[in-house]
Amino acid sequence: MKSVGNVKFQNALKHIPQECPPVWFMRQAGRYHKHYQALRAKHDFIELCKNPELASEVAMGPIQDFDFDVSILFSDLLFPLEAFGMGLTYEPGPTLSYSLDEASLAKFCSPEEAALKLEFQGEAAKLTRQKLPQEKSLIGFVGGTWTLFTYAVEGAHKGGMEKSKRRLALYRAFCERMIPLLKLNIANQLRGGAEVVMIFDTSAGELDPELFQEIVAGPLRDLTRAFPGKIGYYARGIQNAHLKNPVFRSDELAGLGYDHRWDLREVFSGALSAGQRPTGFVQGNFDQSLLFLEAGEFEERAMKYLTNLKGLGVEARTGWVAGLGHGVLPGTPEANVRRYVQMVREVFK
Repeated sequence: MKSVGNVKFQNALKHIPQECPPVWFMRQAGRYHKHYQALRAKHDFIELCKNPELASEVAMGPIQDFDFDVSILFSDLLFPLEAFGMGLTYEPGPTLSYSLDEASLAKFCSPEEAALKLEFQGEAAKLTRQKLPQEKSLIGFVGGTWTLFTYAVEGAHKGGMEKSKRRLALYRAFCERMIPLLKLNIANQLRGGAEVVMIFDTSAGELDPELFQEIVAGPLRDLTRAFPGKIGYYARGIQNAHLKNPVFRSDELAGLGYDHRWDLREVFSGALSAGQRPTGFVQGNFDQSLLFLEAGEFEERAMKYLTNLKGLGVEARTGWVAGLGHGVLPGTPEANVRRYVQMVREVFK
């Protein structure tokens, strides 16, 4: 029986050298894509996420249209907050019913009860896996603890998050509830067919390196030890100094995503802290804003970026998953998304 999953993506996870990397974009199923827009015209956002059949259809759109090597669960990272009882609407952006404090945290339901309210994500992963061609891979995702906390306290990812940083005792109590729920949710997505689950921790890049080590690396280590080799991590804006913790050099971590402010040539050449590069995949990191350029200028920029990485050689860029520095932005021209996927495969034949 033929194995399920993309060989190139599995090689990246296993750190096996290969000429051509797999291609996966964050937010590849989203507002820029006419397939998503057609479904969104008939259904509200929460319905698209919570109806597993619809969620799987959204996830399949970019696979069918752009031929990405990897699909990702279509959902939203804030649903664990709703599952704990915080309420959640989209108008169109996310709005919680209240801001988290000690009193409201005490009213949270148990992680086990909350996990039952997230079963739609595991079912969506299962249906997506069933619809995907065998040669495509599937990724799941959850929000990072700090990012979930900042949304719970401040209602958005904004500014320097001063309010959240003043409530670190509350954050630690929040993690005591959230980490067990994330473990149950991750296990559910893996059972549904996800090969790896990404932790998206967008807000963590706003922390200074010392505070990052204190409040982010610990919860991450808890999750990677529970699911060794199955957890990837991405936080926009982190730097070398954030990655000093051993969790980022451990085989327990499946890999890291890098935003467009990193030079992947330095990442691959071992410029990370302690002179070690990650042992797992390296995902990224073409600047997503450059996809808005006119076709000729876009191709020139993309070719320069890809040629620089090709010059490293096959062994040096082991583990690379070709993607963007962050997610595909609304309004991005579909033609440039399609062309970038093609260019990766042309340059790295």
